[in-house]
Amino acid sequence: MPGSGRWPCTRSRKGSGGVKLSGFVIHGNNQDTLPRCLEGLLSVCDEVVALDSMSTDGSTEIARRMGARSVSMPWAGYGAARAAAVTALNNPDYVFFLDSDEYLEPEAIKAILDWKASKPHMPVYRLPRHDWAEVDGHRFLYRTEWRARLIQRDAAVWRPDMIVHEALPRMRSERLHAPIGHRFTTSLSWRAAKEERYAVLWAVMAFSAERKLKPAWIQRPAHVLRDCLLHGALWRGGLRALKLAWVVAGYHAAKYRYLRELREGRHPELLQAFQEQRYRELFQKVRNAPPAG
Repeated sequence: MPGSGRWPCTRSRKGSGGVKLSGFVIHGNNQDTLPRCLEGLLSVCDEVVALDSMSTDGSTEIARRMGARSVSMPWAGYGAARAAAVTALNNPDYVFFLDSDEYLEPEAIKAILDWKASKPHMPVYRLPRHDWAEVDGHRFLYRTEWRARLIQRDAAVWRPDMIVHEALPRMRSERLHAPIGHRFTTSLSWRAAKEERYAVLWAVMAFSAERKLKPAWIQRPAHVLRDCLLHGALWRGGLRALKLAWVVAGYHAAKYRYLRELREGRHPELLQAFQEQRYRELFQKVRNAPPAG
């Protein structure tokens, strides 16, 4: 299994003047990436909840064996899963979460432990996430983005209607250099299919929120330039990075194409499922949704 080869046998404990930090991860069939993710969480958190979306590959047993508390629920979207995971935590001061394909890079553990002892007070601390790509047998850093991951308990409020990109409202934040590694992709075709599903879900949410429709045609080149040049992916990955950027940027074009289709009256079954809060059914429908265009 990936990771350091050893599982932590002790947990970080709240010290004098420190904070209680609880962590969680949402996982499905992720036995290949979950151990490394849990290693990091268990190294810095006072408790860890592993929310299992009905996995069948032994991931639940891995989480329990490593010392996480396993909670199971059928998949109904990211917002619902994060809300359930936070509810399962035991009254922490701050909440820390990783996705199941993320892990703490070595310097992050010390940085977070030092942060715990520093009497933090901001509602949110943003950590750098390194998106690592494996394309055509070559591994490279695709981009780095700062993500809100250390959040005061009272501010860690997710809702079930946050079916994708379940970002919390903007709050005062500081940056903490505790880098998160992310297994961003190992397959361009898998990444493309994932971006397509996300685009449908975003469009359903955007339609209900009456979001402004933007030209779809400009989105893809704009985001390719952003990731390749502004984020530097082209210099690190060359042609492979360009191919990946084209796939990733397809999401930004597709989401506005889908939004246009929804406004034209297409895909009413998706809107109805969302509006009636039938989120599990919505995810099933999205898997079978036809391409936009």
